[in-house]
Amino acid sequence: MNIKLTNIIPLLFVWLWSTGFIGAKYGLPYIEPYFMLFVRFSIAIVVFLCIMQILKAKSISPKQAANQILVGILLHGAYLGGVFFSIDQGMPAGIVAIIVGLQPMLTAFVGWTSLGQSINKKQFLGLLLGFTGIVMVIIGSSNIENLGLSSIGLVACIVALLGISIGTIIQKNLGRNLPLLTSSMYQYLGAALVMAVLTSTMENQNVEYTISLFAAMTWLVLGLSVSAILLLMYMIKEGEVAKVASYFYLVPPVTVIQTWILFDEHMGGLSLIGCALSICGVYLVVSKSPKSVLSNSQNLRAVNKI
Repeated sequence: MNIKLTNIIPLLFVWLWSTGFIGAKYGLPYIEPYFMLFVRFSIAIVVFLCIMQILKAKSISPKQAANQILVGILLHGAYLGGVFFSIDQGMPAGIVAIIVGLQPMLTAFVGWTSLGQSINKKQFLGLLLGFTGIVMVIIGSSNIENLGLSSIGLVACIVALLGISIGTIIQKNLGRNLPLLTSSMYQYLGAALVMAVLTSTMENQNVEYTISLFAAMTWLVLGLSVSAILLLMYMIKEGEVAKVASYFYLVPPVTVIQTWILFDEHMGGLSLIGCALSICGVYLVVSKSPKSVLSNSQNLRAVNKI
């Protein structure tokens, strides 16, 4: 039972994380992007505070809270803010996805150099296959129509890439023994502060209240900001950063499949091959050697820290 649960968590995370693009597609026609993120993060803070009160979640020290606010600024604020800004500046969404898709490799490299976590040849090959698969999925799904790059948009992409990569590393290094609910709440506090600055300086906070917007916002808060982030924080705490980061390679293929089903968007043969390569790459990264199989039972101890 426990081993099965441990194996299901990454798959559930990938599916939940990929639905964020679907939720944004439904909601963004009716609200500006930064204001949408600000509202989403603010509601998530309230939800986490309520759950913390009900479950009597453990508190953390002011220094730990400050660290988690920093993680939130990087992991949520810089990443999502950079992606939205670059697209708003005219960067093709496919190019943005490819640049941000370097995150597993960058995270694994930083984890190897800074945390002393090893990357063997099989894992390195898996990371390369995963990234190659992402490029094929994007090209094959006709998301790259031109190469109209802007310098400020490219900088925003790099900010997004560094934000999610460094945020993951900091969380692995400083958030290992923190309660998930409390640390996640402070992360969203940091992210909400970033979005408050962005929306107040760049947007008018125009909103068209519709059922689609309400449904999208509800799912983005409960499905992504609460459920998916708790799963991500759990995996970061319990797994090697290279393995955790590699799961992000599965997000573009899963997203393409969802948009194909829901919106009848084209998915060519190249995309299908890319999906297969990404899956193979993740398998190479996360598959364990016989010596490490015995340690699987240790990956469940974080649940009681909620």
